[in-house]
Amino acid sequence: MRCEVVAVGTELLLGQINDTNSSWIGQELAAVGIDSHFQTKVGDNLDRMVSVIRHALSRSDAVICTGGLGPTQDDITRDAIAAVMGVDLEVDEELVAKIESMWGLRGREMPANNRQQARIPVGAQAIPVQPGTAPGIVATFEFDGESKTIYAVPGVPWEMHDMMSGFIIDDMVRRSGSQSIIRSRTLRTWGQSESGLAELLADEITRLDATGDADGGVTLAFLASGIEGLKLRITAKGPDEELVSAQLDEEEARVREIIGPIVFGVDDQTMESVILSLCVEQGLTLGTAESLTGGLIAQRLTATPGSSAAFRGGVVTYATDVKTSLLHVPAGPSVSEEMVEAMARGACKVLGADVSIATTGVAGPDAWEGIPPGTVWIATCIEGEVETQLLRYRTDRNRTRQYTTITVLNELRKRLESRA
Repeated sequence: MRCEVVAVGTELLLGQINDTNSSWIGQELAAVGIDSHFQTKVGDNLDRMVSVIRHALSRSDAVICTGGLGPTQDDITRDAIAAVMGVDLEVDEELVAKIESMWGLRGREMPANNRQQARIPVGAQAIPVQPGTAPGIVATFEFDGESKTIYAVPGVPWEMHDMMSGFIIDDMVRRSGSQSIIRSRTLRTWGQSESGLAELLADEITRLDATGDADGGVTLAFLASGIEGLKLRITAKGPDEELVSAQLDEEEARVREIIGPIVFGVDDQTMESVILSLCVEQGLTLGTAESLTGGLIAQRLTATPGSSAAFRGGVVTYATDVKTSLLHVPAGPSVSEEMVEAMARGACKVLGADVSIATTGVAGPDAWEGIPPGTVWIATCIEGEVETQLLRYRTDRNRTRQYTTITVLNELRKRLESRA
């Protein structure tokens, strides 16, 4: 079964409200094996709404409209559905009484304009789950010679959630005649471009395309996430949880064999959560010494729940004399391999940490001490063993600092994993 989501509201197009409803609905549909290939936003304009809903029905078995069921003049989703069905709207007096009782429970009289919320297209029904004053609508009718269904739910998220969970999902599964499961697993990577990753996995993607079908199988998709790296989503569809889970496990193993150590986490894991877990598992404590990154690394680490189990603290030594006074590094160029190594050792000593990260460099836009912007030195120290690396960026100041942060964290992650 294919279902399209249509989010109604001019405020969505203007960016005044984020359309979280469509994302949530998509997740719920996927969980029961209902395909959702398209999601559309449309403003509060009757002609455009009718056009969008008609187009959605032409390529899907069902449409879920979210928003536009309120009591104001621009709430015209009911009118649009009636126009698509080719019928009139009629007031359901039982719904009027229900809405009036809701106002009565608040100790208030129902405003007259709330009566329009009880208007339902002829041939449609109100969704039996009604958490607020806006009734939902379910309408099944013939469209271009086929039986189609429209569901309309309020734009208020908690009201929409109740209708979806309490009626619509079960109704759609019943109408589809079968239930399959769709699950996804996201592998998070750092250190490879999107085109490079696609090239590495080209043969595997070709294999999956040749073996998959409409009723099941596995797919791979890429999602570029800036300084968080590249996400590789594995999606499997099948008749039950056991088979789908086995498909995900098998494909994850195949992908890891191809792309190797650039995978740093799965699903909600972050680079810093992985590092902190490795430190705890190995009985290590962690500290940071930051110049160029100005505390970004420490901020990411401490934003992770449970970080106090491993993280000792961080020192931001921006000025050269502060590096000397706090970390006791020897005098010398502030952007150099010798400096970043001394900072890493100094952080372990001053903070009483087993492991440390250090950064120094020129974020730009101007050169510093004759060193061009984008020149960065990073270091990781694990129980006295220091490794350094020179990085060169041709980006703006902010991205240089952000890329340095994730890159040095990744270097520490790889070293810790090699010890496990």
